[in-house]
Amino acid sequence: MNRFNVRKVAVLGAGVMGAQIAAHLVNVKVPVVLFDLPAKEGPKNGIVTRAIENLKKLKPAPIGVAADADLIVAANYEEHMALLGECDLVIEAIAERMDWKLDLYQKIAPHVAQHAIVASNTSGLSITKLSAALPEAIKPRFCGIHFFNPPRYMTLVELIATPTTQPEILDQLETFVTSGLGKGVVRAKDTPNFIANRIGIAGMLATMKEVERFGLTFDVVDDLTGKRLGRASSGTFRTADVVGLDTMAHVIKTLQDNLSEDTDPFYGSFGTPAVLKALLDQGHLGQKTKAGFYKKVGRDVFRFELESGDYVPAGQKADEVYGRMLKKPAAERLKLLRDSSGPQGQFLWAILRNGFHYAAVHLASIAETARDVDLAMRWGFGMKQGPFELWQEAGWLQVAKMVQEDIDAGKALCKAPLPDWVFKGPVAEAGGVHTTQGSWNPAKGVFEPRRALPVYERQPFPELLLGEAGPRFASAGTTVEETDSVRLWTLDGEVLITSIKTKMHAISPEVCEGLMQAVELAEAQYQGLVVWSGDEPFSVGADLQAMLPAFLAVGVAAIEDAEGFMQQTMLRLRYANVPVVSAIRGMALGGGCELAVYSSKRVAHMESYIGLVEVGVGLIPGAGGLTYIARRAAENAATSTGKDLLPFLTEGFTAAAMAKVGTSAIESRAIGYLLESDLIVPHKDELLFVALNEAKAMFRAGWRAPHKRLFPVAGRDGKATILGQLVNMRDGGFISQHDFHIASLIAHVVTGGDVNPGTLVSEEYLMTLERQAFCALIMNPKTQERILGMLNTGKPVRN
Repeated sequence: MNRFNVRKVAVLGAGVMGAQIAAHLVNVKVPVVLFDLPAKEGPKNGIVTRAIENLKKLKPAPIGVAADADLIVAANYEEHMALLGECDLVIEAIAERMDWKLDLYQKIAPHVAQHAIVASNTSGLSITKLSAALPEAIKPRFCGIHFFNPPRYMTLVELIATPTTQPEILDQLETFVTSGLGKGVVRAKDTPNFIANRIGIAGMLATMKEVERFGLTFDVVDDLTGKRLGRASSGTFRTADVVGLDTMAHVIKTLQDNLSEDTDPFYGSFGTPAVLKALLDQGHLGQKTKAGFYKKVGRDVFRFELESGDYVPAGQKADEVYGRMLKKPAAERLKLLRDSSGPQGQFLWAILRNGFHYAAVHLASIAETARDVDLAMRWGFGMKQGPFELWQEAGWLQVAKMVQEDIDAGKALCKAPLPDWVFKGPVAEAGGVHTTQGSWNPAKGVFEPRRALPVYERQPFPELLLGEAGPRFASAGTTVEETDSVRLWTLDGEVLITSIKTKMHAISPEVCEGLMQAVELAEAQYQGLVVWSGDEPFSVGADLQAMLPAFLAVGVAAIEDAEGFMQQTMLRLRYANVPVVSAIRGMALGGGCELAVYSSKRVAHMESYIGLVEVGVGLIPGAGGLTYIARRAAENAATSTGKDLLPFLTEGFTAAAMAKVGTSAIESRAIGYLLESDLIVPHKDELLFVALNEAKAMFRAGWRAPHKRLFPVAGRDGKATILGQLVNMRDGGFISQHDFHIASLIAHVVTGGDVNPGTLVSEEYLMTLERQAFCALIMNPKTQERILGMLNTGKPVRN
């Protein structure tokens, strides 16, 4: 296999994007050198070192653990150009100035390694024009690589070839970006703003135009165009504030400068909106300046009002009738919106129609297939469905007819008709652009399947679009057993998979029964057991709602039985005679965290958020979580020359008592919920592939369950030390009396209770302490207030 081995990456430009791209490379264990200009004053690496320090403060965090920012090597163009020769990939991410980029390319060209790929992270400048400054030897290895902000969290990366880019270079880069960085790759044509920004920014401009036309306020529009519409929860104008109004203005200017009435019939709608110009003139750039379309003052939110040029109170909501319309099936939804008489309904139809119209007219010029457009809008703009998917779901020809009627009536943004392929030929006959054969390529006039790169063999269940062929995890493989709560199944007859089917994958007694049965089956017939569900979260923990009826009918004994059964399940997993691998993605909270830590191994997606959060509902971890903390402290202490257990216990106790959740798989490892031997996987769709292979490798290596051992605990002396600290926190007003009570019970369990320091205990002994404390708390009125508050509102109650 001819493998593109990325040993080190250079990122040129330590601005917002460059620094965050470097941070994400650190997240996925890729050594990186971050370059910028030499500072005019002080140390010459000053610009880069300040950018690295800023990474530690940014929210949302661009890096898994803040201290890892120091792994980025700082460099400048004056002293360190030789470092470029050590890099296999060079990503240029300086300001969007063609002249600056061309000048930089001439400077770096002599120092770039002969095999290295060079790529520009421009958001819309012509890649072909940029390549003109490069020597002939580098041109075949040059392309565009457009990350979306923030690069750690946004899935989309657009790759853009020039006429001289070698095809295998794009294949190599797509492979690295997909598996190495965990991104979704779309190949775009070299047109202004590529695919996602071309469609997305044109859509935002059209939305602003329609807002003005229908006289709606920003807060109402955001209420309509957020989750209700299947888009990013921030809606239109909050999203603009997050992106930055200066950034948005730059992308708009790229459209204005590089397109015309001749090249884009929608050009007339690309004028900078008056409200955006007014905000920019006042220096209001959005979130970065704490004022944009919105401004927060204390806890109050205000929205900008163009007429007065000032901010007024925000918080208006859309009419609920439109919220109900947006819950209807797609065909009914679009017809209701088009036929509605109110401005909010007419506005919604107008922006959807404009989106369909724009995407159809420009598909052939900006993308290879309709798939690229829909995935770009999903991954780059947080849409639940791309424009073609929604159109197809609502009835292809019916929607096309409605859109064309509006164009003919002069209601659309321009008079350009829908392309012929919309109404005639294969698309019309198939009822849409996505079929089992592939997605529509208007240039070739065929439905084109996905690229068959070897990297995609690592994705058993890739993200599919409406109408596409491909396996769906809910029905794939061979089902061995299935209930309403779990499905036990296998893809290859070698490893058994357990998928939890409950809401939020909560762990009910039925789920525990399914896990017990899975271990029995795996031990008898399979090489291993993988706990994996095809969607997020991994599990939010014990199903409190399922426990309530039994509690009300029987009392606390029912809770003790349920907790005892969960504990038995966790121990059964830990001591199973086949490897049990938990494949974690999203939240693994409470019982979900306990399920993970009691598995033989964990394979976690980078965006895994793991923690014991029971104190939020007035409880303690009751399915072995505190026992795990005490056991791990003893195991870690055994490798030390010191005899004091308490230093090894402190972090685990604090994490449980403060309900600390790792904000990444990397931080979850630092807290102790993942081990160094556990694997962190950058791409969510590779998680099952890696977990299955880990289970097989463990089995084939002769894996055996660990011995059951007694281990020492900190005892009453350790508990006294912790309680002393808790008293100070309570008396200082940092925690409530009930918080103090809960934390005291956690301390009681993790130190082994009223025993001498160093006393050897079993897991079962500590689990008994867990159950006793858990059941005592569930009878406490203040805990019951917290539980009911969470069940009713979804928010923690502080009492």
